[in-house]
Amino acid sequence: MSQFKMIDLFSGAGGLSEGLREAGFIGLYANEIQKQYAETYALNHPETIIDQRDIRKVDAKSIRRRLGVRKGELDLIAGGPPCQGFSINAPTRSKNDERNHLFKEFLRFVDVFYPRAVLIENVPGLVSFEGGMTLQAILAALEQHGYQSDVRILYAPHFGVPQTRWRTIIIGLREGQDIFSAFPEPVRQAPVRVNFTSRFEGRNIVALPNKVELPRFISVKDAIDDLPCLENGETGETLKKYRTKPQNEFQRAMRIGSRGVVNHEAARLSKINMERVSHIPAGGNWTNIPVHLLPKGMQRARRSDHTKRYGRVDPNGLASTILTKCDPHWGAYFHYNQDRAFTVREAARLQTFPDTFQFAGSRVEQYEQVGNAVPPLLAAAIGRSLAWALGNETKGLTRAI
Repeated sequence: MSQFKMIDLFSGAGGLSEGLREAGFIGLYANEIQKQYAETYALNHPETIIDQRDIRKVDAKSIRRRLGVRKGELDLIAGGPPCQGFSINAPTRSKNDERNHLFKEFLRFVDVFYPRAVLIENVPGLVSFEGGMTLQAILAALEQHGYQSDVRILYAPHFGVPQTRWRTIIIGLREGQDIFSAFPEPVRQAPVRVNFTSRFEGRNIVALPNKVELPRFISVKDAIDDLPCLENGETGETLKKYRTKPQNEFQRAMRIGSRGVVNHEAARLSKINMERVSHIPAGGNWTNIPVHLLPKGMQRARRSDHTKRYGRVDPNGLASTILTKCDPHWGAYFHYNQDRAFTVREAARLQTFPDTFQFAGSRVEQYEQVGNAVPPLLAAAIGRSLAWALGNETKGLTRAI
């Protein structure tokens, strides 16, 4: 596999770097201001320099010199900089919006390193923010900095991720490479429901399968059924044995190099939530709970509202988007056949973090890190297509599902 050099800005816990590493990208440097996120990144990427300083106080030229990289040599700058405050069409807002200044910091590093490629990830809502002007400004800024760029909205299940998650991906290439080949093509079929703006400058930017005979999506059961059973509130040993041998290709891939299961402890549900979950079948939700057991506000709700709240996930379907809390009040986070919520490890599996990836901090902080991450398998798919666009095809990914 060809290897490429990269840095990751606004790196979070390292989901993007994890996937890119599997696609042949070597992380030289990462910047993440939040302490626990940076600790998790360092724990799993010990070969990478991790910098916890405020990026506004970091001298990009000194970082480039420290890495021994000349301007133009780096292959990729990747990251998830806050973009929503950036707009050349709203100078008053831009001047006062801290997020805008953070995106300018990302561009500052791009100027100093002038990498062969730039990768930016964000939420789908970026496309409609300020009527599309923010996205237009980002693409225009990349062009001004020497990059041909484009944007796609990718659906994670199309790339082997077992949850309904969408990400906006912006890629910029210099030196006249084919920008269209830099975006990955879906490799799996999955039910799609688009509930956001999917058109930009008159064209649909949601990447959909262009082949009919693709394998189906990875289900929740496919993803987590080999993990140990737990009672509500059970913690157990730090390192636990798997419940079964790997049952499928996904589980085998997630377990490569693993000695056992970590970050797998059941948060304790309250007595009222235990009563609620006892009424919910697999695939069911709050509408299966007797009205008198519902929170007061939900007792007045229409039965068509809040369809994912207090959901027990369908084992044969996709999980809800993994958020920063696996709180059943906000989605389908009850296990399909165990009366409890998802553990950090189960949430991490649904995000496609390998079992060797460990999360630092308290359980609350671990859930937050998982929920805010880019799914590594999605990042790996982007990495492979980027590598192709950069002129070196990677020869398959060990964990490609």
